[in-house]
Amino acid sequence: MEDDRWIQRALALAGRAADEGEVPVGALLVIDGEIVGEGWNRPITLHDPSAHAEILALRDAGRRRGNYRLPGSSLYVTLEPCVMCAGAIIHARVETVIFGATDPKAGACGSRFDLLPADGRFNHRTQCRGPVLADACGELLRGFFRTRRASQKRPADT
Repeated sequence: MEDDRWIQRALALAGRAADEGEVPVGALLVIDGEIVGEGWNRPITLHDPSAHAEILALRDAGRRRGNYRLPGSSLYVTLEPCVMCAGAIIHARVETVIFGATDPKAGACGSRFDLLPADGRFNHRTQCRGPVLADACGELLRGFFRTRRASQKRPADT
């Protein structure tokens, strides 16, 4: 299935985030079967709280396309987008978001908030599909946080 293939590519981008010590989330934007933007979480690296994978993929696509509007695009991301990213997705006129793992703490595609597509108050509606390859996407995140917690544990002083 096409969604699986693109989410696999987003997982590879998430791996780049993990390699940089960032929360492993990857995203890519596709128009007419072609990748037009890619990103992975980089808020720590870039000292930028808005440097989520989705935002960086949208910025990359906007630069490549010469336009911040991205109609007809599909955004594939390994974790359900948050409210901040949902706002950028709406402004970019992304047609569809396909996500891997749900985010019960901050997800804006129905897990925590229902901004995409249910909220009819916006001037653009973005469709959502997911979860896709949720086990693989979720395990990447769980493994990252397990490793982080283990490295933060210190032996008791003797």
